[in-house]
Amino acid sequence: MRLTGRPDQTATDVLARVLDVARADGYEGYSKHDALNAAWLERLAGGSRIRRLAAIQLVMRSPVDVRPLARVRKARNPKGLSLFARALLARHRMTGSEEDAAAAKDVLDWLVANPAQPDFEGLCWGYPYPWQDVGFFAPRHFPNRVVTSFVGQALLDAYETLGEPRYLDAASQAVRFLLHAPKTLFEDADHRCVSYVPDEKVTWIVMDVSALAGSLAARLGALLDDKDLIHEGGRLVRYVVSKQTDEGAWFYAEPPSASHITHDNYHTGFILDAILGYGLAAGSDEFEAAYRRGIDFYRRRLFEPDGAARFMHDRLYPIDIHGCAQGILTFSLQQRHQGMGGEFARTVMDWTLSNMWDPRSGWFYYQKRRAYRTAIRELRWCQGWMSWALACHLEICGDRS
Repeated sequence: MRLTGRPDQTATDVLARVLDVARADGYEGYSKHDALNAAWLERLAGGSRIRRLAAIQLVMRSPVDVRPLARVRKARNPKGLSLFARALLARHRMTGSEEDAAAAKDVLDWLVANPAQPDFEGLCWGYPYPWQDVGFFAPRHFPNRVVTSFVGQALLDAYETLGEPRYLDAASQAVRFLLHAPKTLFEDADHRCVSYVPDEKVTWIVMDVSALAGSLAARLGALLDDKDLIHEGGRLVRYVVSKQTDEGAWFYAEPPSASHITHDNYHTGFILDAILGYGLAAGSDEFEAAYRRGIDFYRRRLFEPDGAARFMHDRLYPIDIHGCAQGILTFSLQQRHQGMGGEFARTVMDWTLSNMWDPRSGWFYYQKRRAYRTAIRELRWCQGWMSWALACHLEICGDRS
């Protein structure tokens, strides 16, 4: 597929440029919520929840990139590294490039050698900055289940692609953290919900967390022929499925009033991919109806017909690059496993490359507002997500140049 108005560049070309830029930067860059990586802002915020939130939101919402002026430190983001590793591994599977295989191993070996704080069982990762969210505070490098789930998926990709047992061992340790670290927020015989961060004080339920953890646990269980892991994965995913609305959507939090986010784009995609991944690993169609309702809602309410990614079900702007990338991923994965979705994935990709790609800089725009685009260079949010989205789509659907 060629870019509208830019006939000299294909999606394959763009993927190569994105990966080259990331590697040239040593995979160090800015992240969406990293304002407190400015030492003076961290000191100014101190222990105040309100001041932390204010600093993070002001930097995050600025229409221009104030991070260099604010002296925010660049860092390696483990979630971003996992996305780049998955993109490199996918391109290796497509081309046989030993250079890509070596680059992916370098990234993953660094992650295994640099886990988060070692106070929990297993391997785990978090963000390289202090992060105040609405429902909790996570100090710098404090682990969380979302980042750990994404790293675990990249490790299993590496094991299945390269056949190196050390990646299976590392993924097993990551799942140990996901299943055994604090805190279980709800549990009965068939359902389980776990917290975003391993903190006994946390009571806030974020809906995609348990789905991501359950999908990884089931995938590992299938590789190890461990029925207990698949069962535990099923309990986690089943809790999330039980919270699906009649229309096929999920709220970001439980109860829904706990967050201003309602039915947003990329968290919905996370849940759908996790449900699909669990079903494939477990060899189960238990959640097939929920998946079909969910992906129908996702396409109808979270995308425009031309492929633009809506911010939330009732709000188009800002069109966020993460939502664009997630649409490419989710509909491509639907194509791989259900034989449908690929054409719309291609539509989303075409819109994204035509509207969110800057060939002069080699970067994707962060957001598109009604009257302008925000050119903020966030390595994980913009480049990492789009590298994995492009690689996944190219591997599944090919490059129609």
